[in-house]
Amino acid sequence: MDKLFNSPEEVVDLNIKAGVKKANLPFVKMFLLGILAGMFIAIGGEASSLASHGVANVGLARTITGAVFPVGLMMIVIVGGELFTGNTMIFMAVLQKEASFLQYVRNLTVVFISNLVGSLLVVFLTYFSGQWNYSDGGLGAYTIKIALGKVNLGFGTAFTSGIMCNILVCVAVLMAIAAKDIAGKVWGIFFPIFAFVISGFEHCVANMYYIPAGMLAKTNPSYVNKAMELYGITAEKLENLSVFGMIKNMIPVTLGNIVGGAICVGAMLIFINKKCKQSRTK
Repeated sequence: MDKLFNSPEEVVDLNIKAGVKKANLPFVKMFLLGILAGMFIAIGGEASSLASHGVANVGLARTITGAVFPVGLMMIVIVGGELFTGNTMIFMAVLQKEASFLQYVRNLTVVFISNLVGSLLVVFLTYFSGQWNYSDGGLGAYTIKIALGKVNLGFGTAFTSGIMCNILVCVAVLMAIAAKDIAGKVWGIFFPIFAFVISGFEHCVANMYYIPAGMLAKTNPSYVNKAMELYGITAEKLENLSVFGMIKNMIPVTLGNIVGGAICVGAMLIFINKKCKQSRTK
């Protein structure tokens, strides 16, 4: 009788094989898959913001957001896409000398840029769809509020939050690999992503949607007035919502995501499973 799921060692081996494949993707295919992944994560972001924007209780709002946001990673795993945060685990293939460090850097660079392109595409499509007009501009105001919260994070907070985020995201990817059917993959993805969103951890690709969305919403006077009315956001506070503010957030969050995925998950699992495997064969 076939097993219902892959063992931890099998998951590590399958992820290494996937990492080798990702590292060797042709540029055009890698870039297009990166755009798709950026779009899917952004769709998870915009849909979860819509679902939670009218909820005053922070815990309940995050729970609703956490229940919707995982759809982005589900679409990537099931339909296809190259996501920066998950791809930090290509480091496992590098440690096993099945991919080079240069290939790893190439993949992360191309995928980071293409994820940004996909995210920005959804930002503009969402804005011009008129969705942010919901609740008399309340969703536009909420979009500004989320973005401001992110650009105002300190370096250390953003960095450690990025580490925690990608531990959970990468575990979600590995749990999807462990599952052998669609239902198992969906549930394997759902709970770790649910936990990361409720916890308020920082995901660099999600922020490629949230921060530019806030910057674009800031250009609409009705959204700005609503943000002042609902959240007390002043013109002075809005000055932090800029390209510089985004870069200030993205650097520590991205670094934290790399540490979380490559070291805390990838390197740790290689050390545990490969060391254990070698010791048993002696």
